[in-house]
Amino acid sequence: MTTHSTRHSLSTLEMMRRLIAAPSVSSASAHHDQSNLVVIEQLHEWLEALGFNTEVMPVPGHPEKANLIATLGSGPGGLVLSGHTDTVPCDPELWRSDPFFLTERDNRLYGLGTCDMKGFFALAIEAAKHFLDQPLKQPLIILATADEESSMSGARALAEAGRPLARAAVIGEPTRLQPIRMHKGIIMESVRIQGRSGHSSDPSLGANALEAMHAVMSELLTLRSELQQKHRNAQFRVDIPTLNLGCIHGGDSSNRICGRCELEYDLRPLPGMSIDGLRNAISERLRPLNDRFGVKIETHSQFPGIPPFETPADSELVRLAERLTGHRAEAVAFGTEAPFLQSLGMDTIVMGPGSIDQAHQPDEYLALDQISPTVELLRNLIAHYCL
Repeated sequence: MTTHSTRHSLSTLEMMRRLIAAPSVSSASAHHDQSNLVVIEQLHEWLEALGFNTEVMPVPGHPEKANLIATLGSGPGGLVLSGHTDTVPCDPELWRSDPFFLTERDNRLYGLGTCDMKGFFALAIEAAKHFLDQPLKQPLIILATADEESSMSGARALAEAGRPLARAAVIGEPTRLQPIRMHKGIIMESVRIQGRSGHSSDPSLGANALEAMHAVMSELLTLRSELQQKHRNAQFRVDIPTLNLGCIHGGDSSNRICGRCELEYDLRPLPGMSIDGLRNAISERLRPLNDRFGVKIETHSQFPGIPPFETPADSELVRLAERLTGHRAEAVAFGTEAPFLQSLGMDTIVMGPGSIDQAHQPDEYLALDQISPTVELLRNLIAHYCL
């Protein structure tokens, strides 16, 4: 008798090699941005051969991007194992080996996406093989998303579509297999001020956008101080919301009144803080400065933002992950797709192989000694939620 397992002969490392070899950079810069369809089609082919029901879901407004929902079994409940198919851009000249070729050395696997996070798909599929010939009482869903590293358009499209639905979701971002139950949100904003240029010898001839921006920055820093006094969460290493003034551009000459100025900043709210509420509060604080300086102040969001995320410490999934790993669930500063999956009603955590310390830099790697523990952990999770 031929089983799914014997029909699917690719090893974990061979799957990882093929995923790494398929460039799928996502970036807010059109110059760097690439399609993820090659990765999606590769996963689609493998999972369909294993007996999963597979659906490639195009991402609205992004013709070269898609998500994949692959389901083994049927019924309500079940478990989602989720990862993103894209990577950040890279600088190949800074790598010791080809970032698009899986290279083994020093008991590590090097390549762009090994830990962040194409490697997770190979390990999730390896874990799933164990259950191919067992009747599942609740479904196992392997979810692959687009554009996590840029706009999170893939996860947003899933949330809007109300899919997938399951009892629990594990996002395999690199956490050294430590369960993560909360992270901060991210908003990246710009403030644009249109003043009126003129000769610097007579200030009445213009409206100085740089002077108005000085007041804007003062308001933002005052708001930061107020937020940090009001909000604190000891679970985070940096236990307060942060606001970083990132870059500023304005003016063109020292003897001209500055006619235009733009500031970019990011704000990282703690769980319980509202992104829309923060944006509205900032707009209200800056509005009086228009008349005060005779300028036009506009606020813009660089992307829709990532909400803060928190799963209760006593949730079933958190307690199970803590028991299986021996690690207490913690908090991280980086953002993930967790709030979008959680919005679908799933008990959600972030937990995967590798370390965030290796992500987004040359010579990204996944240590070989993470592979077997990850597969075993995922098998235990599948058994708990699907058998």
